[in-house]
Amino acid sequence: MMFLNPHARAAQYDWESVARFVVGAFKLDTARAGAAMQVKPLVDELCRLSPEFEAMWRDNAVSGVHGDAVKQMHHPVLGQIVFEYTAFAVDGRTDLTMVVYNPTTAADSEKIRSQIGNPSSDERIS
Repeated sequence: MMFLNPHARAAQYDWESVARFVVGAFKLDTARAGAAMQVKPLVDELCRLSPEFEAMWRDNAVSGVHGDAVKQMHHPVLGQIVFEYTAFAVDGRTDLTMVVYNPTTAADSEKIRSQIGNPSSDERIS
């Protein structure tokens, strides 16, 4: 999605940084789960369809994916929304990571709340 969906790209304020994080997390999770052979067809397809993915995949820099950070997104209806997030390893499941997002301000919470319960089909938060 991050590399082949233009809407996902447009939603990121710093697409390259987010994309590098996504690739690093994918590499780390793949290694942690011992799933290199299982994801090879997906990696090959993404390398073929996205030169940016291929370059980032071949880059050996992998940063940790667990911890806290801040993420800015541009929603097409709500505008800029800033989240704090925490990523956790799931005990006993090396193939899973849980990520919890929270709006950073009351204004961001209200923007999101205003869309829950009555979003039109084109305005859903995704």
